Parts: sequence; structure tokens; C-alpha cells
Amino acid sequence: MIRHPNRRDILRTAAKFAVTGSFGAGYAALAHAQQPSRPGAAPFAKINAVLRAATDAGELPGVVALAATGKGIVYEGVFGKRRFDARAAMTRDTVFRIASMVKPITTVAALQLVEQGKLSLDAPVPEIDPALAAPQVFDGFDAAGAPRLRPPKRPITLRHLLTHTSGFTYRLWDARAQQYLNSIGRIPAADRKKTPRSVLMFDPGEHWQYGPSIDWAGRIVASISGQPLDAYFREHILDPLGMKDTAFVISPEQRAREASSHRRKTDGSLVPQPPEPIPTGHSFAGGAGIYSSGPDYLTFIRMLMHGGSLGGARILRPETVALMGQNQIGAVDVHPLKTSGPAASNDVDFFPGIGLKWGFGHMINTQAGPDGRSAGSLTWGGLLNTYYWIDPVKRVAAVFMTQVLPFVDVRALRIYRQYERGIYEAVNAG
Repeated sequence: MIRHPNRRDILRTAAKFAVTGSFGAGYAALAHAQQPSRPGAAPFAKINAVLRAATDAGELPGVVALAATGKGIVYEGVFGKRRFDARAAMTRDTVFRIASMVKPITTVAALQLVEQGKLSLDAPVPEIDPALAAPQVFDGFDAAGAPRLRPPKRPITLRHLLTHTSGFTYRLWDARAQQYLNSIGRIPAADRKKTPRSVLMFDPGEHWQYGPSIDWAGRIVASISGQPLDAYFREHILDPLGMKDTAFVISPEQRAREASSHRRKTDGSLVPQPPEPIPTGHSFAGGAGIYSSGPDYLTFIRMLMHGGSLGGARILRPETVALMGQNQIGAVDVHPLKTSGPAASNDVDFFPGIGLKWGFGHMINTQAGPDGRSAGSLTWGGLLNTYYWIDPVKRVAAVFMTQVLPFVDVRALRIYRQYERGIYEAVNAG
């Protein structure tokens, strides 16, 4: 099990650099394991100033940001509050809803089963549900306005699911999927029950569109392993890595450390949202619905940056991790996502003008990014503006956690980019 640095370790290490005034209640920057080549930590202090200003000005309620290089953790910043209208300060161990950032974890679980020979990337997926066993492709509407459905040209494979090329899409970013769902309501009641709600928007392998494919991958992991998805995660990924604050259902003690979600109003102000309902079921999705903390998720992506192992825990083989970071969709391109629900998400285009591909679990920028990350870096995020990236060239991994809607919030994304620039400036200076 991995030993995580505690606050005493952090402060002891950071004190070596004697950065006057750069530490205070509720936040810290550190140089841990990778010492700067000269005294002082001005680049890290610059990041502190950016994040502190953002929370002081109410642009974000609070933020936890951590970064590591191949030598260890180099930065931790904790600023603001867990809830905008309350006193509870953000802390290093604050628990966040990370939504789609569970997708890489589910991807790792599926690839573990591939390594064991229990799943194949390119064989038809196990027929655990009619939507996988006999999928239908939406092919437009007939003259009466009823949806036309047909069998796909080829079976769905695990590779399709793990790369969002299966044909399953989210209505939030696919207007055609919403049109299809609306059309079901116009079908005569006698025929409505025969019409599937979950259909493909294109033939598997022919396009890329973000969607619930990883939910299906999670169901396959549970079916093949014989364990509920949360139990599988705990035994094979989370416990070996010491990720104690990552779970689909959190304890009362963890819920007391949870950050509240907030919604951005049109005037730019933030409004805290009611707490989410406590899950009562035992069915968990591989594409959303999980909680984690900044330190936990940094541990997970550091494991990937180190080729599948960390602290003596081997999670994946190096060659499997390498596949995760390689283009797995060929000539198909990842395109910007046009929102059909602006209350939940803005349009998604993280790298305007830069070609994008998808590996297993991550988006890949094919050219260097404008804020420091190398070509071939890996990234994605969660609906409430939680983000991560892994730069395998410069050996940088980082997380940025806040709780704001809509996704790709303009202010949150600007601050995230400033944070990224600051990390690379600091790493280059050190």
C-alpha cells in the first residue's frame, strides 16, 4: 500500500524553501522529492496567487490542485471553501463528485480483464443486454415521423466502448439522440414498448461521439468478474493504491468532508446547490457517479504515468498503459461537443485548432497545447469542472478540483489553464 505524505511531511519539506508568506491557513505549495535548483519557490507562489485570487473574488467557491513529476509531488494548493455560503474551509482531503473522471478507472478495470484473457478488445462484446446483443442503429425518420432502425454493419467491441466509437451517445451533446428519444413519445402505445430507448447513432467504429459507452464497459466488468463494480474497483485498483476516499457510496465522515456543488448564474455569481440524494441502490455506472479526492486521483494518474505501478502496487502492465496513451481510433477525429443543455454544459472544445484523438480512457492532443503540455498528453474531466492531465513527455501529472456547473465553465477553465501554465513554469524553473 502506498504511503501518502501527510500534512506534517508537506510542511516539513516545504519549510526547507523558506518561502516567506507563501503558506497560510487553508492552502500550501510544496516542493516534495524534486527540489528547485535555486532557493525560493516563486513559480509556485504565482500559482498560489492565481488560485487564492479566484476564490477570494468568488470566481470559484474553492479549489484543490495537485501536481507531480516523475520524481514525486511538486505542488499542492488548497484554497477557498467547500461551500460558497458557509465557513467550512476547503481542505486537502475534501471529497468531490468527479463524475466522468471515473471513466479512466473503469477503463483500467476492463484492461485488467483483457490482460487476464477474460475479455478481448476486438471480439464482439459479451451479450449481457439486448442493447449489446442485438443493437439497432438510428437511421433517421420515415414519412410519418417514426424513427427508422436497422442492425449495425458490425458488432460492438470493447475497443469501440473504450474509445467512444460504439455509436452510443449522450443526449447532452447529441441533438439527434434527443430527437430520437422525443420521437418515441409519438409512437402508438402498442408499438412503443417494442422500440428500444438505447440505440446507436452510427455504426460502430465509423465516428467518435462522447457517450455512455463506459457505462456498458462497467457492466461488462461486473458480469465477467462476478463482482459488483464498486467491489471490483476496491479490490483490484483502489485498495492496492491506497485510494480510501474514492467510492460510489461515501461514509458519513466522508460526506462531512464533501464539497458542495454550485451553479453559475448569468451574472457570473455562484449559487450553492442542494446536496445530492444519497444512493440507495447497489448498481453502479462505469461512466459517472463516483466520488474522490485530489490526493486519491493524483495517485491514480501517477500510477499511469509510472507505467501501471506506484508504491509497489502493480495495477496494469507497462505495455497496456502504453496502449491507453496511443491513438486507438485511427483516422477518426475527436471533434468539439455542441451542447444541447447549456444549464449542464457549455460547448466542449479544450484545444481549439488542435487535432485530437482518443486512446483508452483519455483524450489525446496531437500537438503541443498552448499552456505547456506536450503533444501526446492525456486528459479529460468531470461534469462539475474537475480535470486532470498526464504529460508522458515532460513527466507531469496534475489534477484540478472544484464543484461548479455548467461543465467547461468559462471562469473555471481560465483558472485551470493558468494553473497549468504555472505548473510548467515551476517545473521548468526547477
